[in-house]
Amino acid sequence: MEQTSDIKRKTIIGSAWQLAQKLSSQIVGLFVGIVLARLLSPNDYGLVAITSIFISVAGVFANSGLGSSLVQKKDIDLLDCDTVFWAGLGISFIIFSLLFISAPIIANIYKEAQLIWIIRAQSVSLLFSSFSSVQNSLVLRKLDFKKFFYRSLISTSISGIIGLGMAFAGFGVWALIGHSFSSTIVGIIILQRIVHWWPSLHFSIVRLKKLWSFGLNLMGANLFGTFFNELRGFLIGIHYTPSDLAYCNRGTSIPKLFDDNIRGTISSVLFPAISRLQDNPENVKISIRRSMMTTTFLIAPTMMLLSATSEQIILLVYSSKWAFAIPFMQVICFQYLFSIVGETNLQAMNAIGRSDITLKLEFVKKPLYLVILLYTMTISPLAMTIGSAVYAIIAGAINATPNKRLINYSYWEQIRDVAPQVLLALFVGIIVFIIGKWQANIILVLLLQTICGLILYFSISYIFRFESMKYLTRSILEMRKKSL
Repeated sequence: MEQTSDIKRKTIIGSAWQLAQKLSSQIVGLFVGIVLARLLSPNDYGLVAITSIFISVAGVFANSGLGSSLVQKKDIDLLDCDTVFWAGLGISFIIFSLLFISAPIIANIYKEAQLIWIIRAQSVSLLFSSFSSVQNSLVLRKLDFKKFFYRSLISTSISGIIGLGMAFAGFGVWALIGHSFSSTIVGIIILQRIVHWWPSLHFSIVRLKKLWSFGLNLMGANLFGTFFNELRGFLIGIHYTPSDLAYCNRGTSIPKLFDDNIRGTISSVLFPAISRLQDNPENVKISIRRSMMTTTFLIAPTMMLLSATSEQIILLVYSSKWAFAIPFMQVICFQYLFSIVGETNLQAMNAIGRSDITLKLEFVKKPLYLVILLYTMTISPLAMTIGSAVYAIIAGAINATPNKRLINYSYWEQIRDVAPQVLLALFVGIIVFIIGKWQANIILVLLLQTICGLILYFSISYIFRFESMKYLTRSILEMRKKSL
């Protein structure tokens, strides 16, 4: 078993590469998204958003948790990899066929004939994504995130050029399809070139059963989570209009970008790292605690700044035709902030091999979420978004409960760890929001809000010697020292 210090070193370096990958690819993606949002209509985005609901749920089945099983399993061989590949390809083909056949039914539900071929075109990506599932898992096992950096940067750049070209050529909603599909295909080709693994004609039912003992529980949990995460969009699309759904999704896009870069980076490295420490609950607790505090230290001010500056950002970046997205963005920032505790606890349980508990928790949480959605649906799409933010708080408490027993990290201990960062971020957010009331050039106001907010947050963190800031600083210095 690897030494804890070696795993820590790989985790820090992996986090750096993951962050570089996400920043580089999402800077390109943000530019492409801004241009596309100005060229295309909210209704175009709404149609693709409806399709994405079904593709996301189908994607959970297509993956079936087998990729994560390869990461979580202590020792794997070529037969494990071959088995995962062929099983994943078979499942993907079945899911693709079901989506292709059911596309007219879905289009009829939404009363949008265009959805038929949009869904069919998008579902093809499920087939292709199975070709890179094993390669993804092999990279994750080695914490070799440099490979993801090259793949994402190249695929994002090429797909961006394709999407923009199609939009300028007048392809409308199909520009979004072309952008998404080309990103998947190019990403698969790049990863295949840099991870030299090819499947052979071997398959083992015995190995599949062993891998699925973990994977099926994880798939069930992911299926529940994804279904209910997409349920809000599904209900908005049916009960209201595609444009309403587009405003909600547009309000989500920028907070999600930052959340992916920060929390997504940490969590993607955290899972394989903790998997290697799974036999030592004390070290798992230390890793989870530091992860949670570091994530909160970075996410809390980011989300509060975005919420306080949402009006300036939406109007400046996407134009006034997206103004209805402003309140959605404000609320969704809080939702991402509140979800840190819950998501980190799930990462811990999955990494130590207790995906069975993760699945059981979904049966506890999701009926409550369904009640919240059905009630708020009768009010407005924004009310549904507020309900989702409230649910994130409740889910955090539920997800934390098993880890008191598993790694001796209670919910109240977690709250004490993240409370200083959250309270400071709320205070800074209020100050930044007040600055935003200044009637001046919108760019000048946004710059002033951002600079003042960041200086205030980090200055107070330094004065009060936040543990999370000290740990983050030490990690950065250690990473820099090792890279020299």
